[in-house]
Amino acid sequence: MEIQMNRDDKFKTAAFLTLGCKVNSYETEGIKKLFEEDGFQVVEFHEKADVYVVNTCTVTNIADRKSRQMLHKARKMNENAIVMAVGCYAQAAGEQLKEDEAIDIVVGNNRKKDIIKILKAYIDDNTIDSIIDVSKPLAYEELEIADISEKTRAYIKIQDGCNQFCSYCIIPYARGRVRSRGTESIIKEAKHLVDRGYKEIVLTGIHLSSYGIDIDNISISENYHLLDLITELDALEGLERIRLGSLEPRIITEEFVKGLAALRTFCPHFHLSLQSGCDRTLERMNRKYTTGEYYEKCCLIRRYFENPAITTDVIVGFPGETEEEFQQTKGFLQKIGFSQMHIFKFSPRKGTKAALMPEQVKEEMKAERSNILLSLEEEMAKNYRKIFIGRTERLLVEEEVEIDGIKYQVGHNERYLKLAVKSEENLANNILFVAVKEFLNKEMMICESMD
Repeated sequence: MEIQMNRDDKFKTAAFLTLGCKVNSYETEGIKKLFEEDGFQVVEFHEKADVYVVNTCTVTNIADRKSRQMLHKARKMNENAIVMAVGCYAQAAGEQLKEDEAIDIVVGNNRKKDIIKILKAYIDDNTIDSIIDVSKPLAYEELEIADISEKTRAYIKIQDGCNQFCSYCIIPYARGRVRSRGTESIIKEAKHLVDRGYKEIVLTGIHLSSYGIDIDNISISENYHLLDLITELDALEGLERIRLGSLEPRIITEEFVKGLAALRTFCPHFHLSLQSGCDRTLERMNRKYTTGEYYEKCCLIRRYFENPAITTDVIVGFPGETEEEFQQTKGFLQKIGFSQMHIFKFSPRKGTKAALMPEQVKEEMKAERSNILLSLEEEMAKNYRKIFIGRTERLLVEEEVEIDGIKYQVGHNERYLKLAVKSEENLANNILFVAVKEFLNKEMMICESMD
């Protein structure tokens, strides 16, 4: 769509939509800040805007479809707007999206910091140069955030890219190779967020365990850059909690876990990506560990932390998964005893090796196996929560929720257990000492305030 008007005459409002992961959410906040600094007024995505920015996801074919749908929805809301496709799907399918008449500008990864320059160049003379080859070595793209939508928990992106090339995953092709953010920049942003009142910080990235390996060209199991960063953040006055995003099992070494256990603010909540509890399946997935190694990592964590929350992701119906392999996975999950699991049915992603593998599992079999593991997840999560009945916990209140006419102050403890305490007073962003009493529902436990 060709734009003839001067920007100052026409383009005053911008709307944003994020699809996909927490990294995307963080980057959208950074993009929003760039627009605000350029004089734009930010409006809700469902409102009429002059510019729509959709930060896309490409992790599955379904994510691709959702990204296209939202871009077309933006066009329908204002035929005269500029519609911008940004992020992973924009990177992976850039040439295809450039042919879509509903989309004006396509901005790939590692170009988000230039989004205002790209927009102005398009408005001035319809020039677009907004996708680069992410397979080549790149520097970390700095995007600063001014504020975030969550009021008590702040996400900080510290790393981008992935070198793992799991057979089912398109992300290394969409995000490029590992690149780490400078420590000074991270500490500066963390201080800013703590000064604004945030008590909890979550460190996130595309492959968090790889933070720093590009600096020294080292393996994940030898990497202590992440531990060094967390240790430095732990000294920030006013910061109460540091939580980590998804971790690679290989980073769980004795030195790493022992270092975390010594810190004041670290939350013993480990999201250790598993994907399968069968070694043959893990090999086809091109995962870099065995179930035996994974089990040893969980035992190590439990040696240093009392009742740590160990959560994971599991894919069912991966190509070639036999009934025997599925039963091995189920048995392994029971052996670990996770506090929470995210169960995904395998979805072939065009452009990955797994999409071309023989022996694709039928959809009805995937659904059956998924339901079995979802039932197991519910049972294990309930057993984990039972451990805390009668214990005193520190609840960081995040929101006020009304259930059956009763107001509750709701949040999480360090182990990400969802807790609620009755109160008419809004206590958001306060830390309360509470006694855990019983289940309020399958996701939440009712507590009594000790304060």
